[in-house]
Amino acid sequence: MKFSLKLLLWSIIVMAISLGFSGFYFVNYVFETSLEREVGQALDENSILRFAFETAALNVPAKYDVLQDGSIEQIALNLESGGQNTGRMLRISDEERNVLYASDGFETDEELLGQTDELTKTYRIIRQNEQYYIQTGSTVKALDRVLYLETLRNVSEVFNERTLGFTVYRRVTVLMLILGTLIMYLIASLLTKPIRLLTKATKQMAAGDYKYRAQKVSNDELGQLTQDFNQMAEALEENVSKLEDEIQAREDFMGAFAHELKTPLTSIIGYADLLRSRKLDEEKSFLSANYIYTEGKRLEAMSIRLLDIMVARHAVPQFQTVPVENLFLYLQNMFRNNEEMNFIYSYEPYTVLVETDLIITVLINLLDNACKASEPGSNIEVTGRKEEEGYRFLVRDYGVGIAPEEVKKITKAFYMVDKSRSRSRNGAGLGLALCTEILSLHDSRLEIDSRPGEGTTMSFLIRDGRREDEHEETSS
Repeated sequence: MKFSLKLLLWSIIVMAISLGFSGFYFVNYVFETSLEREVGQALDENSILRFAFETAALNVPAKYDVLQDGSIEQIALNLESGGQNTGRMLRISDEERNVLYASDGFETDEELLGQTDELTKTYRIIRQNEQYYIQTGSTVKALDRVLYLETLRNVSEVFNERTLGFTVYRRVTVLMLILGTLIMYLIASLLTKPIRLLTKATKQMAAGDYKYRAQKVSNDELGQLTQDFNQMAEALEENVSKLEDEIQAREDFMGAFAHELKTPLTSIIGYADLLRSRKLDEEKSFLSANYIYTEGKRLEAMSIRLLDIMVARHAVPQFQTVPVENLFLYLQNMFRNNEEMNFIYSYEPYTVLVETDLIITVLINLLDNACKASEPGSNIEVTGRKEEEGYRFLVRDYGVGIAPEEVKKITKAFYMVDKSRSRSRNGAGLGLALCTEILSLHDSRLEIDSRPGEGTTMSFLIRDGRREDEHEETSS
């Protein structure tokens, strides 16, 4: 059952119980109040009749010392006729509780009469001939006799009013329940609308539509729940997008890796088969062996770079303070024998906090890429300078440059802007990917500024580790 229907059902049940109890209490309270008033009036009427009877008995001619039964009947008849059109009924009994006079229709038993004495005034409510009466009883002292006076007062109207009250209230209750059901249905629909919208949103997201958001229709707790759900959906969409990007990146990586393996292996197998199956002259044998050697070296370089990337992703760097001069001296010695390029080194003396071997690997890869992108005899500038936040290393070449749409892709594994140029120089498209991983360990990133035909500048910033060390020493 839907929550809105449950809410509606329980509201109707609570409303029906409340109306039922309140209606019963109200009608019954009115009835008891009216009945109590009628009882009071019946007792008052009994007292008035008793007083009238005693007064009439005093006015009887004193022929006898004791009031005669005939006089009693005459007085009772006069009292009954004096209340003409009032529905008054009375009964007079003697000392032995024998009936001396009874009005027409006064046919009740003598139960109340047996409970009446000189000190007790009694009453009860009885039902007789489909009518309701209040029967009262009291003693009357007339001359030397003690008589018993009983009256009947018709109170059927009070009971009829109670019956009518219950009938009317039942109709009102049914009408109120119908109207209440309609109103509560609208209220339940409004209250549960955020839940329905959230349910729709969850179904949409379960179907794969992670961009769908639930509409916020209130500012209460359900509105806050909707807002929290949308925030969760945004986080989920971001995570799913990241996972999809990672999966796509892995598929691209595997495809590129397979392609990069296939190309040199095809050459190696082809030339090896040529050497194995045919007898070649010395020049062709040398060329075939050279192709095998060149492609083998490219495979070796690719495997080493891949291993370096895997190590860099899981490595825990050991930072140490290193003078910038040591790094530049290492680069000068490393590329001393490269006479094809004109290397220009310039730096400002400084001390950085780095993992020395990893940073050297980054610089070597940047210089290697600069060499591959430049024509022989070109200038390659390697610069180091102080900045406000730390120390920046820059490698600039004046080679072919990189198109703007290629800049964001070149740090991906196996991506090469010019595949023919890179492969001819044993490139595998892994150098910049390795640099990116290493720099992330140093809380840095590779920044690329390139223009096609004008050259490329690649740089990264090492934050000021020396200043942090000095601060820690001062604090300690």
